[in-house]
Order: sequence, then structure tokens, then C-alpha cells
Amino acid sequence: MALSIGIVGLPNVGKSTLFETLTKKQVDKANYPFCTIDPNIGVVAVPDERVDKLAELTKSQKKIYTTIDFIDIAGLVKGASKGEGLGNKFLANIREVDAIVYVLRAFLNNKIINTQNSINPFKDKEILDTELILKDLETIEKRLKSLEKELKNKNKEMIKEYESLLKAKNLLEQGKILIEEFFTEDEIKQLKQYQFLTLKPRIYLLNGKDEEVPQDIINEFKKNNWPYLIIDLLTEFEAVDLSKKERRELGLPEETELDILIKKSYQILGLITFFTTGPDETRAWTIKKGTAVPQAGGIIHSDFEKHFIKAEVINWKDLISVGGFTQAREKGLIRTEGKEYIVQDGDVIEIKHNA
Repeated sequence: MALSIGIVGLPNVGKSTLFETLTKKQVDKANYPFCTIDPNIGVVAVPDERVDKLAELTKSQKKIYTTIDFIDIAGLVKGASKGEGLGNKFLANIREVDAIVYVLRAFLNNKIINTQNSINPFKDKEILDTELILKDLETIEKRLKSLEKELKNKNKEMIKEYESLLKAKNLLEQGKILIEEFFTEDEIKQLKQYQFLTLKPRIYLLNGKDEEVPQDIINEFKKNNWPYLIIDLLTEFEAVDLSKKERRELGLPEETELDILIKKSYQILGLITFFTTGPDETRAWTIKKGTAVPQAGGIIHSDFEKHFIKAEVINWKDLISVGGFTQAREKGLIRTEGKEYIVQDGDVIEIKHNA
């Protein structure tokens, strides 16, 4: 499954630096607002040591990691929902993504123009939230008008849709973010068809050094259960080409902060990874947590789902520790699973089918 994440923020907060670091793709990040006029899209391989270890074990010719599309969306400003700056166009771009990374300025470097009066991640978050809320309200109001005309038919599905939209409208008018509010499964189903911007999972990236982020801001993020990371994007950008050994020598953690961001993206989207491995290739596959094995097989090839018989499954660690499939079979570690089996993160799977 293709996964896409939109990078949003006010102008000059580090969005393009984040994008460039992630994708090692040069973009114009000049020191002025709206330099990124069309969304830049970069495909990023998700780092995964499990792929490396399995490929080594089965002597694979190829390694294929899962990927994420990162979309660098130009800086929003207050009034974007009404078309201020280049707002409407960029809000439309956000509609297409699976999740959003809010880049919030925490760094104190006064050489970088600040479009706000002060450095205040909460205020920046508030402006972004407001613009997304206003855009969602606009979408809801249009749909409610057309539904009101159709409700005379007393269609049950339309009544449900109307009530779900009305509930969402009331919450948005109170300044609430839909992803943080409770909806029933049925209401979520009704709302999801509109790709509401405030219904998308988000991560807050505080761009700065740890010591530049006041403790009261950290406490507020924790109190509200907002998923956040503090990343000094400039340091990560400068260290983008360093090996693990070089990072260690410079006193940087082996795992880059951006690897952590990618893993966190998977977490908030409820995604897991399973593997196929052999002499030809070792490959990581992304699925939603809770996916049954025939549907997971369908990600590899549609015939695997249609003509599923059974799956042979082993956890990647068990496979590595015994030294391969032959030894795993001898020790009875490879399980045969039927169509009810729910795939677990880290499973190595071989689908048996009669296609």
C-alpha cells in the first residue's frame, strides 16, 4: 500500500529542510515565504534492519524496503482557508495524504525570518489548526445544504450521514480537532469519505534543539497526548550522509531522528510490516494492523488472496536465531496458519495457493 505524509507548517519553519533531509532531494528552501510553490514529492525507503538481516540469512540478490511518499506543502498562513497566501491550493494537497507532520518552529536563530511576532509552537499550531478547521467546515456546510434537500426521501443512510456531519460541524465550531474526538465506527465511516483535514492523524515536530524547547511546552504536549518529536532539523540535514559509525564518533545517536519520525508515522497510522525472503529477494510489506493473512497475501499478488490455501509463518527473530528455514522446520518453529490468522509485525510469510 502506498503511504503518503504531508509536511505542513507556517513559512520558514524548516519544512523544506525536513523534506530535503528525508529524501536527499534538492528543493528551493530560500529564506522567504512561498518558495515551494508546487508540492514536492519524495519517496523515502523505510529503514529496517530486519530486511538487512533476513537478506543476509537467505543470501538474497535484492532487498526491497517499504516506502513512504513525503509531500512538502508550501507554507500556510492565517487566512489560508479563504485563499490567503497560496492557501486553498495547499489545503487541497493536504486532503490527499494519509497523515500530517506539523513542523513547528522552536529554534531561536534570528537570522531566519519569522513570519510571527514571537517563537511560540502553540500559536503556530493554533493557526494551522484553525485553517484546517475552517476548510473542513466549508466542506461540511456545502454537503449539509445538498443533504437537507434530499432528506425528504427519508433515506436511512442519508439521515446517518447528515447526523454524523452535524456532530462534526458542532465540534469544529468549538475549535476541536476531529481526530481527537470520539466517533462511533459508523460515524467514522460516514466522515472518512470526505477526507477531512482534521480527521487525519498527525505528528508534531518541534524544530529545534532539546534545550530550546521550554519544559511547559513539553508538558502541554504530554498532557494532551499529542504525538510529538523534538528534532534539530539543521543538525540532521548536515549529518544526512554520515554512516552509523561516523554519527557515533560525532556523539550523535546511531539511529537518526528522522528514522524515528518514520517509525512514529507507522505507529500513528496503525501499520505493521511483514516479510517475504528467499534467494531472489527479501521484501518488506506494509499492511494495516489487524489484517488477516489472505488479504496480506493479496498485497503481494491478487491471486494469493483469491486462491489462498494456507500460510507458513515464522517470526523473523526465530528464523534468524536458528539459522534458516531448514533448521526452523526441524525444530517445528514454522506454523501453518489458515485464513483466520491475523498477521503480526515481524512475521516472515510464505503463502500457499492454487492459482
